[in-house]
Amino acid sequence: MEKIAIKKVVQRLLELQKTGEGATLLGIGPMSKNCVQATLELSKEGDYPVMFIASRNQVDADELGGGYVNGWNQFTFAEAVAEVATNIGYDNLYYMCRDHGGPWQRDQERNDHLPTEKAMELGKKSYVADIEAGFDLLMIDPTKDPFEVGKVIPLDTVLTRTVDLIEFCEKARKARNLPEIGYEVGTEETNGGLTSTETYETFITCLEVELKKRELPMPTFIVGQTGTLTRKTEQVGTFNFKNASELAQMARKYGVGLKEHNGDYLDDVTLLEHIPAEITATNVAPQYGTEETRAYLNLAALEQKLGENGRIAKPSKTREVLLVHAIKSERWRKWLVGEQKKVTMAEINADEKLAAEILDIAGHYTFNEPEVKIQIERMYRNLEKYKINGQRYVIEHIKRPIRAYAECYNLKGATTRIRKLS
Repeated sequence: MEKIAIKKVVQRLLELQKTGEGATLLGIGPMSKNCVQATLELSKEGDYPVMFIASRNQVDADELGGGYVNGWNQFTFAEAVAEVATNIGYDNLYYMCRDHGGPWQRDQERNDHLPTEKAMELGKKSYVADIEAGFDLLMIDPTKDPFEVGKVIPLDTVLTRTVDLIEFCEKARKARNLPEIGYEVGTEETNGGLTSTETYETFITCLEVELKKRELPMPTFIVGQTGTLTRKTEQVGTFNFKNASELAQMARKYGVGLKEHNGDYLDDVTLLEHIPAEITATNVAPQYGTEETRAYLNLAALEQKLGENGRIAKPSKTREVLLVHAIKSERWRKWLVGEQKKVTMAEINADEKLAAEILDIAGHYTFNEPEVKIQIERMYRNLEKYKINGQRYVIEHIKRPIRAYAECYNLKGATTRIRKLS
């Protein structure tokens, strides 16, 4: 199947919105290879495009520290997705995307308070690897400034860094004679300053002027704050239909799609609002990691029961090992709120309920740990004796929320509708 550039896909979706045949694309955090397979299987079955949105913590160049998802760098990530696609006979459209690229976007870089020049240098190195690995879309997000903690970064600073980084990426792409790619700008983070409709339009207007001066392309997406916010393993924000609709119309005037972040754990009513609000795409990530963790815990609970009934001599220690590594990772802190962020390891270990909550939040950060892999494989083997395909169960479990979003977002048949406009 001939691939359509991501920018053309978005332009055609904007056209389809006029006839009521639009769809909201899903940007899916590639939390594991199982998640990639679940995504591609549903995309194939439902005939719709998908985007894999990898943050720099998840997937990055080896020299920059690699990623916690399977230890993937940009090239091994692309190879893994291509391998899954080949294995399942995939015949639709998937796009490799950088989520939150740019300076200080790795936790370590921010914690180390790298000076601006060094942070920009590392952000650019990451982008070059993205480009060389064939990524289709790059998010330009220079708003994670460790020297402006708790402050709104001046819009001029965000604008200047955004345009400079797009110019850098375009030069890198053209120097390698690579095809056109898409760009995503803006951020859902409040420190990015794009929280009001007025600021949003000012940003787009100024961005267009600066990009034209340097003969650079307009972005494919601009991120806007629709009211969504993910904390722990739930949606704690309140979707604002009026705001979302206004932002979508503003972006559309410039031929750009509105992208929503933090779209995890939305209820069906909110999901169904996305089509009339004309939101072009939504990013969802931690929810899929949590669903995979829950799938492993379900299998571990079954294995334990079979052990108690004498059916399995040596059950694995999947839950225990996942829990130990999840707590040790400390990556759960970013998802907690208020005073809970300061909780100590000792307090977690002494509180069974809190420990279970931490495991639910951060289990997916541990999937690449050798000890975790060993226990999961052992669990699979134990369950296989009773005709239970553990990995298949995990993949199907991850599919559940993706399928719900795809239904509400009118994605079924979207690729065919997009191709008819060519």
